[in-house]
Amino acid sequence: MGIMRNFGVTELIIILVIVMIIFGVGRLTEIGGALGKSIREFRKSSEGVEESVSASDSDSDSKQQLGQGNS
Repeated sequence: MGIMRNFGVTELIIILVIVMIIFGVGRLTEIGGALGKSIREFRKSSEGVEESVSASDSDSDSKQQLGQGNS
């Protein structure tokens, strides 16, 4: 996995220049905006999943406590 290594500042600048040449500056801002929106939506959905999992965990804990009280 020699290809997958940590990138330095120089490598990131070269990649940014290549992307700017390919897409252009105007298109690059659109891509950045779309990427930011996608990340926000992903975070919102992952928070919703975490809340539903924690709610189901608390429901199962309360059911276990009720079951133990009847014994």
